[in-house]
Amino acid sequence: MEKMLFETRNPDRFRIDKIKELFPECIQESKGVDGKLCSSINIDLLRVLLNQEVSISDEHYEFSWVGKKEALIEASKPIRKTLRPKKDESVNWDTTENVYIKGDNLEALKLLQESYLNKVKVIYIDPPYNTGNDFVYRDDFTISQNEYAEMSGEITDQGSKMIRNTDSNGRFHSSWCSMIFSRLIVARNLLADEGMIFISIDDNEFHNLRNICDEVFGNSNFVATIVWQKKYAATNDAKGFSTTHDYIVVYAKNANKMTRNLLPRTAEQNAPYKHDDMDGKGLWRSDNLLVKSFSQSGVYPIINPNTGVEYYPPEGSCWRASRDTMQQWLSENRIYFGKDGKGAPQLKRYLNEVQQGRVPITWWPFDEVGHNDAANKEMKALFGTKTPFDTPKPTSLIKQILKIASDKDSVILDFFSGSATTADAVMQLNAEDGGKRKYIMIQIPETCTKGSYGAKAGYSNICEIGIQRIKLAGEKITAGKEAIDVGFRVFEVDDSNMKDVYYSANEYSQSTIEEMLYNIKDDRTAEDLLFGCLIEWGLPLSLPYSSKKVEGYTVHNYNHGDLIACFDENIPDTVIKTIAKQQPLRAVFRDSSFAGSPSKINVGEIFKLMSPDTSVKVI
Repeated sequence: MEKMLFETRNPDRFRIDKIKELFPECIQESKGVDGKLCSSINIDLLRVLLNQEVSISDEHYEFSWVGKKEALIEASKPIRKTLRPKKDESVNWDTTENVYIKGDNLEALKLLQESYLNKVKVIYIDPPYNTGNDFVYRDDFTISQNEYAEMSGEITDQGSKMIRNTDSNGRFHSSWCSMIFSRLIVARNLLADEGMIFISIDDNEFHNLRNICDEVFGNSNFVATIVWQKKYAATNDAKGFSTTHDYIVVYAKNANKMTRNLLPRTAEQNAPYKHDDMDGKGLWRSDNLLVKSFSQSGVYPIINPNTGVEYYPPEGSCWRASRDTMQQWLSENRIYFGKDGKGAPQLKRYLNEVQQGRVPITWWPFDEVGHNDAANKEMKALFGTKTPFDTPKPTSLIKQILKIASDKDSVILDFFSGSATTADAVMQLNAEDGGKRKYIMIQIPETCTKGSYGAKAGYSNICEIGIQRIKLAGEKITAGKEAIDVGFRVFEVDDSNMKDVYYSANEYSQSTIEEMLYNIKDDRTAEDLLFGCLIEWGLPLSLPYSSKKVEGYTVHNYNHGDLIACFDENIPDTVIKTIAKQQPLRAVFRDSSFAGSPSKINVGEIFKLMSPDTSVKVI
C-alpha cells in the first residue's frame, strides 16, 4: 500500500501542466533536489518550438527588487506542516461550512492548495500597507540565523517570524514586495478561472503592488483600480494634502472567463419611474422621442389623438422610430402627451425594461460603502467598548465587493483577515439575499501591542479578536434567522503530525526505527490525523463527518465515503471488510495497524476484491 507523503506539492507543477498541454514533447523526467523523480521542462527544446517568438535581446522591461528570486523560491518550496482542528474554539463544528485558520498565511495557503484548487470565487485581502509601523511576515529567505538571533522581533507559538518593517530597514520596500509576491503566487492557484481578487492598499506600495500583480496575474487580467473614499473630512493638521482615499486593486484569474455582477439600482436611479397607468405594465418615466442622428424615415407627423394637433421633429432631427413602430407604440399606449393629454409626444420608458442593475464604477464614495469611522462604530457596537482593532474596514465595503464578484454559493477567501470583517460581511449578505456563501479566514496570531485597545480589553492576539468578532456578529445576525450559517471550524497551522523518521527513515538504523515503534507524534489525536489526510488528499475542510465504533475500533467516515479512516492498532480483518463493504473513494490506516507485510498485503487483497476502486494508503 502507498504511504502518504504529508508534504505540500510544489505549486510550479500547475505551470508545468499548462505547458504540457501545449508542448507535451518538452516535458521530461528528472531528479529533484530531494533525489526523487519529477516532471521538468526541457527549456532548450521549448525555445526551438517557440522559434521566432523567443526574444534574443538582453534588454527587456522587468520589475525587480532585492530578494525577488528568493521570494519566488519560497513560494514554490514544499512544507511539512499540517492544520490541526481546534474544536473548543469553533462554533457549530459539525454543521458549519466556514473555516478560520490561525497561522502564517503563506504556509496556510500552501496547505490549502490541493483542497481548494480553482475553487475560490473571490479573494479579498487588506495586507499591511507598509507605513513603517505595521507588521509584515518575515520569511525564511529574508533572514539568516545570526540576523534572527539579533533582531528585536516576535515569534508565534508555531515559530512564524514577524518583525516591524520600519523605514530604517535598508530593504524597506523590498521586504514588503517579497512578502506579498510569494503569497499572491500561491493564492492565485486557489482562485477559480472566473474569479477575482481585490486588494486594499494606499499610496505607499500602490505602484509596487500593480507591478507585482501584473507579473502574478498578467497585465491583461487587470480589471480596475477602485478609489474608496475612506474619510468624510479632511485632516486639518496634514502636511501638504489630506489623504481621504485608499485604493482597491482588482485582477481577474482569467479576464475572458471572469464573471461580474451588476450592483442593485439606487433609489435615485429609480426615482424618475413614478408614473403607473395601473395596466400591469408597471412604473414608467417619460423620455425624449428625438434622436441626434438623422434619418429621413424618422421624419413624419405624430398626431395627438386628444387634440388632433400634428407634431413634427424640429428641423435637422427626427423621431427615434420608424412610422410603423411609432404607430405600434401609439396603439400600445406607449406615447405620453403630458398630464392633461394635450402636450407634445414623449415615450413611456418602463422600469422593467431597463437594465436591472448598474455597472460598477471605480469611484466608491463613503455614503455608498462606508468609511473608517463607520467601521470603528461597527466594532464598538459589537464589542460594547472601544474597538479592539486599529484598522477595520466597514462591512458595507466588503459587501459591495461580494455583490459584484460572488455568486450565492461562492467560497470567499481572506488571508489577511485581521478583525474578520470579511467573515462578518459574508454572513450579513447571506442573511440579506438568502445566499450560502462560505468563507475561509487566515490570520497569523500577531500579539496585541502593549497599551493597545485590544490588549487592554484582554485579547492576547489578533486571532482572538477576529474569532470573537465572528461570534458576536453571528449572534446579532441570527436573531430570528436560524438558517444562516454563523459557525466556523478553527484550525491552526502546526508542524507535521509525523516524527522526523517518517520522512527520512533511510537516515536511521533499523534498530533505531524499531525502537521508535510509532512514527506519529505522541500529542496528536485521531482528528489531527484525519484532517492531515484530508489536506494530503485534497478534500475540503468543511464537509460533514462521523466517528463510530466498529467492534470496538473507531472508524471515521468523511463526507459519506469520500474517505474512511481507522487509526487504531491491530485492526482485524472483520473491521477492514466492514469498511471495504462501504466502498469508500479513499481509505487510510496506520502502518503500525498491521503486524507485518503479509497483513498489509491481505488488506490490499480485501479491498481489491470488495472495493477495487478505493484508493488505500497508510501513514
